[in-house]
Amino acid sequence: MWRRLYASILQRASKGTDFFNAPQCSLLEVFHPSPHLQPGQQLHTHTLGIQPGRCLSTHQDFDFQLSRIQINSILRSNEQSVSIPEFDGRGVKLVKKFESNHLAANTPNEDRHSAAICLQAKGMLFGVFDGHGGWACAQAVSERLLYYITIAMMPKSSLEELEVCMEHGRPVPPILQCPSDAMHYAFRRLDADISLEAQVPLSCDLMRSTAIQVAFAGSTACVAHIGPDGIHVANAGDCRAVLGVQEADGSWSAMPLSQDHNFQNRAEVERIRGQHPSSERDTVITDERLLGVLMPLRAFGDVRFKWSHELQQSILDGLESRVDLESLNLYHYTLPNYLTPPYLDAVPEVTYHKVRPQDRFLILGTDGLWDELGNEEAVRLIGEHLSGIHVQAPVSQSERQLKLGQMHKLLLKRQARASPATDSNAATHLIRHALGTGEYGELCQERLASMLALPEDLARMYRDDITATVVYLNHHS
Repeated sequence: MWRRLYASILQRASKGTDFFNAPQCSLLEVFHPSPHLQPGQQLHTHTLGIQPGRCLSTHQDFDFQLSRIQINSILRSNEQSVSIPEFDGRGVKLVKKFESNHLAANTPNEDRHSAAICLQAKGMLFGVFDGHGGWACAQAVSERLLYYITIAMMPKSSLEELEVCMEHGRPVPPILQCPSDAMHYAFRRLDADISLEAQVPLSCDLMRSTAIQVAFAGSTACVAHIGPDGIHVANAGDCRAVLGVQEADGSWSAMPLSQDHNFQNRAEVERIRGQHPSSERDTVITDERLLGVLMPLRAFGDVRFKWSHELQQSILDGLESRVDLESLNLYHYTLPNYLTPPYLDAVPEVTYHKVRPQDRFLILGTDGLWDELGNEEAVRLIGEHLSGIHVQAPVSQSERQLKLGQMHKLLLKRQARASPATDSNAATHLIRHALGTGEYGELCQERLASMLALPEDLARMYRDDITATVVYLNHHS
């Protein structure tokens, strides 16, 4: 049943069928990124699916210092802000609104993000996806994963009924199973489908080359399902979900709802090593990377870390006669110490958190954000942006003993924290501070301008693509 329904989705999508276009058969209401919105303008929504986002570069041929207007134009060009009605026919919604933004370093941008309302159940889905080796895998995962999760939340009886309804154009029934199991299954199933689609014979050269591009590129993913019973987060890779909590005294604290799957996660390193012979213990992860090459230790695609040498070669040989591999950004190379594949999977780590009144917002970000900001700093920035109150800790006893010059630096730092926010969009606020924070925590206009004016061939050397989504929760949830 699962296989038949997923195959039906793939077949209809490949024919250009508006599979989710009929309102009575809709599963998700998807919010689409648009580069044409004015800051703060609400997005239009429809139920077809996630359109491929325009690959915008932040690079302009500037040979002078960027002005504030130019900086703001670059930072705000991809803003999104969506308010969610507090009540609908099915009760109170846990999500109040969400704000997103992204800033490219690669050309084109390899990050993607998605958001959707589950129409057949109470809840919303949010995802951030960090591509590597190109944008193709992140694009495919961002378009498909939320649908896979939605379908996976259906019991078998509902799937059978759904298939009949789809065939005859009848309304589908309300359905919902455990989000945790559904997310776990959907991640694994989509990754398996990405692998299989690159191996099956396709009559259309474009479809075949696209499937192979998706499979040989890679993407990490972090998806949150926010429903009436709380927040489920599924993470594979080094994107991250962090909850913003407002304490009784008004201060802010961060609660991570995911763990990064990279070299800094010692349990993850041991998990990977434990899957291979002891003779490979020193080669499975070298230079803090998988086989000395890949930083995230879980990801979609990346079949060079999953397929045998023989399978890889046969697929590429079959493509070479018709398509130039270089045009697909695919190159022949052999990974070092590639002895007992697979070395990589997309099995997510799923966590659950029951939402409390003090839980105010959720930040989803790709690793480009977390490379620049810590959890606590990101939450403090959004918390103070939300409340408009900048909480300063009392001057400590040790700080009272500072010399005049040191006290001056302390005052500059405290003054910087109290500066009013420049952006109405919280995701933009995060990106601005991630790139432009100076020595004392102040926003340094010169640093920000320099980071944004980097030419395309240099930008990736100094920063990564950055994507952030901030989801605000209703107080009485």
